[in-house]
Amino acid sequence: MPGNITSVPAVWLWSVCLLFCIRLTSVGAAPICTNAQAGCHVLSLANLFDRVIQHSARMHGISNDLHNEFEQFFLPSKNQIGRISRNCHTSSILTPNGKENAQRMAREELTEVILKLLVAWRDPLWHFHQSMSHHHDFNNFSSSKALEISDMVHELRKGVEKVAEKMQNLGMIGNFVNNLASPETFLTSDSAEWRLMRNYDLLYCFRRDSNKVQNYLKILKCRIVPEHGC
Repeated sequence: MPGNITSVPAVWLWSVCLLFCIRLTSVGAAPICTNAQAGCHVLSLANLFDRVIQHSARMHGISNDLHNEFEQFFLPSKNQIGRISRNCHTSSILTPNGKENAQRMAREELTEVILKLLVAWRDPLWHFHQSMSHHHDFNNFSSSKALEISDMVHELRKGVEKVAEKMQNLGMIGNFVNNLASPETFLTSDSAEWRLMRNYDLLYCFRRDSNKVQNYLKILKCRIVPEHGC
């Protein structure tokens, strides 16, 4: 698990978008592509993996900070924390339990698990940010982290899709990216206390899932390009 990362500047998020979006260009630079197209800068599969792994590490660091800040601000009582059910909306996504099981999964299946987790998280994080915006006594900086990591999930998903596209072009996996569906999110309740607990549940689940994504990406990279840093 990486160390805590307290903040990510907005300029870094913009650079991530430039990094992964196939059509965007920067001054004096060619767009990034996964195929050898005219006027494109083609990244190797190893480089693509390095970039999404770095991004996932930053995202997980922020998710860990946000979870801890929410716990300290809203749930100072350990007895209250102990009552959390931690029923994650991503529980319907079958994920490998432990490193060895992940290593045994077919690379296409592991790639699909990573993308399913990312698809499942952008909207819940955005709704969490909306709910926290009404708590004016909550740290505005902490509240904005939820929106920030919502955008980061979206950018990471696009980056992983580029990795999957590269693997498809190399004949390593089949085409499944367009068939991914997002599991249903939590239903809302009229109880303020219930909503607070569900928000804590959501942050706990995202911290867990973002750690899974980071670890699965590392495992996938080492299975496909083991000669690069494994």
